[in-house]
Amino acid sequence: MDLHKVIQDLYAEKEKLERVIASLEELQRNPGSFPALPKPAKRRGRKSMNPAERQDVSERMRKYWAGRRQSKQEEPSASGGLTPMAQ
Repeated sequence: MDLHKVIQDLYAEKEKLERVIASLEELQRNPGSFPALPKPAKRRGRKSMNPAERQDVSERMRKYWAGRRQSKQEEPSASGGLTPMAQ
């Protein structure tokens, strides 16, 4: 094992690390100089539906609310049975 060679390698690695540290410190001082990655465009608002999708949703909701109205008519006293008290 050549001790002189190992020391030279360590000094070379130290110089590389010092250069990297210096460049990172420079970026920290000047954050605007770092080339920023482009941000992905955000989608805003709701997704628009085509007429066929709109019709499908309309039919599903019609069935849903018909079922809700039917279950309400079958159980009229489901609200807890509150009735006005006679005096």
